[in-house]
Amino acid sequence: MSFTAASGRLQCWLLSLTLLGFSAAASSLPDFQAVKQGWRPSDATLLDRSGEPLQAQRMDFSVRRLAWTPLSGVSQALRQAVVSAEDRRFYQHRGVDWRALASAVLGGAGEGRLRGASTLSMQLASLLDPALRPASGRRSLAQKWRQIQAALELEQRWGKDQIFEAYLNLAGFRGELQGVAAASAALFATHPSGLGPDQGLLLAAMLRAPNAAAPALARRACALGHALGQSPDCAALTQKAAGALEREALAAPSPHLAPHLARRLLREPGQSVQSTMDGGLQRRVLQILRGQLQGLANSNVRDGAALVVDNATGDVLVYVGSAGSASRSQVDGVRAPRQAGSTLKPFLYGLALEKRYLTAASLLDDAPLNLKTASGLYIPQNYDREFKGLVSVRSALAGSLNIPAVRTLMLVGVERFRERLREHGYAGIQRSGEYYGYSLALGSAEVSLWEQVQAYRSLALEGMLRPLRVLPDEAEEPGRRVLDPAAAYIIADILADRSSRALTFGLANPLAGRFWAAVKTGTSKDMRDNWCIGFNRRYTVGVWVGNFEGDSMREVSGVSGAAPAWAEIMAALDDGAAGEGPAIPDGLQRQVLRFEPALEPPRQEWFLAGTETATVRLTDPATRRARIEAPADGVLIALDPDIPVEHQALLLSASPRRPGWSFQLDGQRLADAQAVFKWQPRPGAHTLELLDDGGKPQDQVRFTVRALTR
Repeated sequence: MSFTAASGRLQCWLLSLTLLGFSAAASSLPDFQAVKQGWRPSDATLLDRSGEPLQAQRMDFSVRRLAWTPLSGVSQALRQAVVSAEDRRFYQHRGVDWRALASAVLGGAGEGRLRGASTLSMQLASLLDPALRPASGRRSLAQKWRQIQAALELEQRWGKDQIFEAYLNLAGFRGELQGVAAASAALFATHPSGLGPDQGLLLAAMLRAPNAAAPALARRACALGHALGQSPDCAALTQKAAGALEREALAAPSPHLAPHLARRLLREPGQSVQSTMDGGLQRRVLQILRGQLQGLANSNVRDGAALVVDNATGDVLVYVGSAGSASRSQVDGVRAPRQAGSTLKPFLYGLALEKRYLTAASLLDDAPLNLKTASGLYIPQNYDREFKGLVSVRSALAGSLNIPAVRTLMLVGVERFRERLREHGYAGIQRSGEYYGYSLALGSAEVSLWEQVQAYRSLALEGMLRPLRVLPDEAEEPGRRVLDPAAAYIIADILADRSSRALTFGLANPLAGRFWAAVKTGTSKDMRDNWCIGFNRRYTVGVWVGNFEGDSMREVSGVSGAAPAWAEIMAALDDGAAGEGPAIPDGLQRQVLRFEPALEPPRQEWFLAGTETATVRLTDPATRRARIEAPADGVLIALDPDIPVEHQALLLSASPRRPGWSFQLDGQRLADAQAVFKWQPRPGAHTLELLDDGGKPQDQVRFTVRALTR
């Protein structure tokens, strides 16, 4: 059949459509700007403070779309391939390629159906109007006619570049991938502007065969390349097609820097939320924390979290909910409640200073302590299992000694301390003081990293608690006072005191940085949680490491676990503006201090005005009532069946230790009481007495030793 005959047949076909009533105008289509503005990516995006994308989170799982791509952002290779494959005379026709349509007519209408000949304008019309899409198979003659009219209308209102741009964004390429941006990212890990000739051929080939296997896709792309006058390497195209389809299954939204915060802030597809975060700093802290966790892998440490806050504004600059490559959980480590360990001690001593129960020079006895509680006997121990004797508050806090902290809690009261922690923003500490007991001094309560950083920031702000914020449009609240400014200053000064910290940690430790910083570590029971929280004038930084599932770490402390990462983060933050200590508030007095006897070296010490002293003197030991310190009265001691009895010992000690005094057990003189005595326990009920130099009992305790069987 000649072209003239085909044209005549086409005219007859169009006349028949008109006679059948299909000449009504197509439904009105939206304009270009409405389509572009109505485009919604399937992801929502979290941005940092400067607009840099931090996290893309999938919100719509029915389709995979990315941001709208302008035509200028699409490589010339893909544009040429698409036009060649789909509509070679796109820039010459007015919406309908009558020559191509005539050629299709030559193929036969075939029982009321017409094959092919859809221009890019006609395809776009179908993408814009669902009524123009075939329910199944090919379009009917009626649908084809309405599609033609819609394309003609589209070309009257839209420019060619607008039509092409919209088509490339709305077209489905493969599976759930809609639009050139999603296809380029998922299949080739690049932006549309970076697509090369082979990639352009493969994407163009997908438009007609979106579900084709790699070999068929490559054959079509190869033929398309030859049609364009290229000399494609068809074998290489087959390999690239296979690689692209394999990558498609692994494709995920990117970037991927702050997933936990994104889950809290992002709500709907296409949403873009600007945060207070610093993208460059977030990347650096992630790198630091991952490196530290890799170094701790052999110590059974999988998870870590970090939070960095600007002290002046409360802006969260870094939010790392989890950094462990071996992590088994999606837990947000910034918000998850974990046992606090020694990190609550600064607020305990701050309360004692504020109430003027203690000063930084007050002496506390770091000696065995046994406390009867409702749930049994509480016997606190220091981290190193050693006792330092009499130490100042400064040394006790800087060295994180446990028994002096418990003695301080006995002084201020458990319930009052619990209330103070709540005032500092530890909202999760909800039970009564009786529930926590004396172990609250050692951090038995569960807290979050968010609460920790917020509370330590209050020390940096002279005792003012202000909430943290992750959105820049959140108005900063005026805050409320939770600690006297002078007391907050003294606590910060102690936490920055390297020499006093050396009592426990030595002079060479990760906490000793180049510039002023106040810092506290903490390790929870059974080494499940490891903290390092601290601040300088400009930033507050918190780091947690451990395992979200709660299994114990091996031989990891605050100094070896979280502290190295904390120190490296602080070094990364150093801009020369935060090296000095905080300003000195009113209400402080600095005094040269000496101890008699010289329990600690002379020093310059800070006092709340009115509490200062130049000398701390011990009372004459002869005037102190002697008592048995260990074991505690009423204690039940169980022998370990797996350890030979001869290798088990019970420590007996008295205070003060006086010449000539002795221990008597069950009526029999046992040993001199001037030193700690190791007694090999034997089963049964026992009575231990402390005898003076004249043999007269001065103190007595009863205890029981029980032999356990396997």
